[in-house]
Amino acid sequence: MSGRTPSLTPPEDAKAPVRHPDAPAPGELLGAHYAHCFGCGEAQPHGLHLEARAGEGVAITAEFTVKPEHQGAPGLAHGGVLATALDETLGSLNWLLRVIAVTGRLETDFVRPVPVDTVLHLDAEVTAVAGRKIYCSAVGRIGGPEGPVAVRADALFIEVKVDHFIDNGRAEEIDAAMSDPDQIRRARAFEVNP
Repeated sequence: MSGRTPSLTPPEDAKAPVRHPDAPAPGELLGAHYAHCFGCGEAQPHGLHLEARAGEGVAITAEFTVKPEHQGAPGLAHGGVLATALDETLGSLNWLLRVIAVTGRLETDFVRPVPVDTVLHLDAEVTAVAGRKIYCSAVGRIGGPEGPVAVRADALFIEVKVDHFIDNGRAEEIDAAMSDPDQIRRARAFEVNP
């Protein structure tokens, strides 16, 4: 194995995260960052349709209902789907910082099974920022926002420029996102995932 895996522990000189003054107000629905996103897009028939809301500080809450299309073992959510929900939730935090960032590392713990038809309640927060590195964590609960923990994750996001997507994405989708007249949706289209 070559290369080193980046640590999820912020360096000693990391700074506390600062919510951008133009970030959505606490309680405000963030909406889909891109219509075709598997995590939050309304145009994905089998996607998660995850809905995130701005919280206090640099935190958000989110929910998604596990559908039969999301199962792995009979009647239970697929672990990859749960990891996707965590990644989508963590990535949405970057909207509160008003930066474009991609997942650099995601470490997930699966604590208990999540049955089909369960609503997964997610809470996420940015814990530190060091240069282009954004450290964050999330927890997913079943049975309500205060219910038992089912999944949790720590992640490292890396701030990038929009060129990251232009250079690596498919031209037709990039062009469609760039030509969207809604400035907020256009900016959010490039907010999460490599």
